[in-house]
Amino acid sequence: MRLEEVWFRYQRRGSWVLRAAEARIGPGEVAVVLGRNGVGKSTLLQLAAGGLRPARGRVVDRPAVVGWVPERFPADQPFTVAQYLTAMGRVAGLSGAEADRAARRWVDRLGLAGFRDVRLPQLSKGTAQKVGLAQALLRPPGLLVLDEPWEGLDAAARELVPEVIGEVLADGGTVLVSDHRGETVRLPTARRWTVADGTVTEQTPSEGAAMAVVELMVPATRVAAAVARLRADGHHVLRVRDHAAPPPVTRPDAGPAGAALPVEPAPVAVDGGAPADPGQAPEVAR
Repeated sequence: MRLEEVWFRYQRRGSWVLRAAEARIGPGEVAVVLGRNGVGKSTLLQLAAGGLRPARGRVVDRPAVVGWVPERFPADQPFTVAQYLTAMGRVAGLSGAEADRAARRWVDRLGLAGFRDVRLPQLSKGTAQKVGLAQALLRPPGLLVLDEPWEGLDAAARELVPEVIGEVLADGGTVLVSDHRGETVRLPTARRWTVADGTVTEQTPSEGAAMAVVELMVPATRVAAAVARLRADGHHVLRVRDHAAPPPVTRPDAGPAGAALPVEPAPVAVDGGAPADPGQAPEVAR
């Protein structure tokens, strides 16, 4: 699938969200879409999925079957979980019996059995997100597009997402996924697309690149702002610590020498990983 010279804006005279954006991805490949909030990651995913049409340019060779999971599942619909999934299976081209079987399979696999007869507006955000994931997989997708799929999921479901992605890839499908939680570290073979200034660029990680966990000290009054800026930049905030720190510890250096470097714990610290731009120094929380 290719995005060729894609331009897009939401209003006729509005600002361009994407300008001559180009990207290419093949069967059996997964790409993680990175970038700051508001740069057009979700727009790019919707264009790839076919939910939006480019103002200029085109999307070429999109697979016939597309599974699309938006960041927020539209739960304000008057259906039970079972009714909704069965109906979506029929929309996807399955027969009645096939839709019922597919709905039961994903209800069981995603831990939704207790919610089969619950209406969508009564679901929690995390449970509704599971329904959204299920509907995208009722028919094996040639293209699976996931916009923040881990948001609101419980631990068991979070572990399942990479497993499902692996199955789609093994079947020759293509996957696009965005994530601000740092969960895409579970996809070590993923390509990395960065959206910035209306364009899409691909980062090619060096072979054997390692991830570093960096501890940052900030004043207690600035913790909330520091965490918000880290997340906006695509970092994964592992924990926030506001108690007395233990003595300094060491960690293995991610560099080739493998030396041990001191890590100075702090009374208030934010651990960050998986930056949106791996080549950028983590100075956002100073």
